[in-house]
Parts: sequence; structure tokens; C-alpha cells
Amino acid sequence: MLTIGDLLPDPRTGARPSENNRVRALSALARRAEQAGLDVFALGEHHNPPFVTSSGSTLLAYIAAVTSRIVLCTGSTLITTNDPVRIAEEFATLQHLAPGRVELILGRGNTEAVYPWFGKKAEDGVELAAENYALLHRLWREEEVDWDGRFRTPLRGFTSVPRPLDGSPPPVWHGCVRQTETAENAARYGDGFFISNLFIPMDHFEPLVELYRRRYEEHGHGRAEDAVVGVGGQVFIRQRSQDAVEEFRPYFHNTPVYREQTSLERVVETTALSVGSPQQVIDKTLTFRERYGDYRRQLFSLDLGGIPLDTALEQVDLLGEHVLPVLRRETASGQTGAKLVG
Repeated sequence: MLTIGDLLPDPRTGARPSENNRVRALSALARRAEQAGLDVFALGEHHNPPFVTSSGSTLLAYIAAVTSRIVLCTGSTLITTNDPVRIAEEFATLQHLAPGRVELILGRGNTEAVYPWFGKKAEDGVELAAENYALLHRLWREEEVDWDGRFRTPLRGFTSVPRPLDGSPPPVWHGCVRQTETAENAARYGDGFFISNLFIPMDHFEPLVELYRRRYEEHGHGRAEDAVVGVGGQVFIRQRSQDAVEEFRPYFHNTPVYREQTSLERVVETTALSVGSPQQVIDKTLTFRERYGDYRRQLFSLDLGGIPLDTALEQVDLLGEHVLPVLRRETASGQTGAKLVG
């Protein structure tokens, strides 16, 4: 499951949760996701209203304490405005608290106003992402680091502590919306490539995935078809498709990522959004392999747009009971070794 932790009133009732209720709801969703058999809980980072997810490592550390199995992932960590030293420290610490359950999706962030709040410039976003990740990559793999870069103070003989658990850095995915540089960076390091396709037509991502797969192989990490691709999306499920569409429509128009769109039907047709019966969600999700090839992770957003906690929990249960078993069975011949669904 993927959540960006938006704090919005329910458009159907006008009820608005408090910040405290919304933050605690994220923990409740993670616990229910684990109980329902989902493999991953991913938490997006935002520093501006209407979101409550400014401190992902804190939230995931709490969730680690109330769960036992589910993978704790960021979705995403802002590699542009966060200090790579702090990222290295915080998520290595989380590894020690939740062994084998910590992963990161790194992203540039799509809110330009955030950059100056952290002393950065939005126009430097691509270069910041590349330089900061180069440092983060070294901090987790080298005991002492000497570093000179354009965007931060130099380091001399610096050791990031604690060290990654058992010497193994957390797995990293590079989240992409538009930039070919993101695909190239993921391929260069042999990391995962996660397409953040919540609101952009799926056609847009096909050449990016193709580029990543080709460059992954050219960089010597393995065959293009074995490259580590992840796919996002949103679902809203009811047993009858008409009920799903009727109930979800107000949330669609209330959701930040869809507010520029005028037609729910058009967005369902062109993007990864699925609204309908369990079978409709299954059928659409299975088409993603036709576009992107076999891939290793599928994350679903279930709580955007002011969807209340009770409804979001129902969505988790419907996904776990009716959709995930079929998806796992139907994709069992693909990259099953690392396939995680959430």
C-alpha cells in the first residue's frame, strides 16, 4: 500500500480529521495491511499542506513497533532537499529496529515551493538528486568518506553511524514521474526503478521503463528483462462497479493529484487508476505487464482525497481478500523471487 498522507475533509460528509487522527490513521492502515496479507507499506514525504507526512522515518519507526512482517518503505524520500547524511543515519537506524523490512523510494519532489525551505533551488533538482544519491550510496558502503560536492559542505574521514545492518544497505528504488535522468541514475547503480504513475497517462511511462531496462543491461547489472521495475496506482473497490464509481467520484474531484482532471472516466481509461469490482481491478492491473514487462512491485494507493479511515480499511480488506491472491497466482511465472504487492 502507498499513502501520501493527505489531510482533507470527506467531500461526502464534510468531516475533517485532525492532524492527530490522520497521523494515527496511517499506523492503523499499516497494521491492517499486514493483517490482510499485503507485503509493503509505503509512506510518501511531503512538507506542505494538506499533508501530514513530513517525517517519514519517525512514522515508519512507530509502525515498525506495531507490525512484525510488512516491508516499511518510503514512497518517496526527497533526495533533493534532505541531507544525505541524515538519510543514511535515519534509515540505517530503522534497519536495526526492523531487520529486513526497510526500503526507500527516492524522489525529487514535485512541489517547487519546498526547495527554498531547505536552502535549495528547484532548478537544481536533477543535479541535486544525482549528487546527493552519489554521496548516500558511498555513506552506506564506505567506512570513511571524503567528499566534495557542489551542494553541501565537504566531508573528511566521515563515518555514518550506525552502519547498515549486517553491512547491507537498505534496497533503494528511484521514483520517476518525468525525468529520463532518474531512469539513468537507477540503471547506473543497478537499483530499482519505480514509476509514480498515479495521475499521468500510462503511455508516458513506457519509454522511461524501456530506457531503464536497456541501460540496466548496458551497465552490466543483468538482462534488461530482469531489471527491477515497480509500478504505482490507485484503486477503489466495491463488489458492484457502479457502486464503486458513484462512491469514489467525490473523492476523485477532491484529490490533489486529480484536481486538474475533469473526467473520472477519462483518467480511469488512460492512467493506472482502477475504480470498480475486484475483477475489474484484477483485469486492469494484469495489463500493466503488457506495457512494462514483468515487474517486481505493485503499490496501490487506497486513501487519497479525504477517504475516511473506516472506508480505507475496507479497501485494504477487499484488496487483500479478493484481488491480491489472484494477482499473485496470475503473475507467478514472472519475477516471483522479489515480487512484493502492497
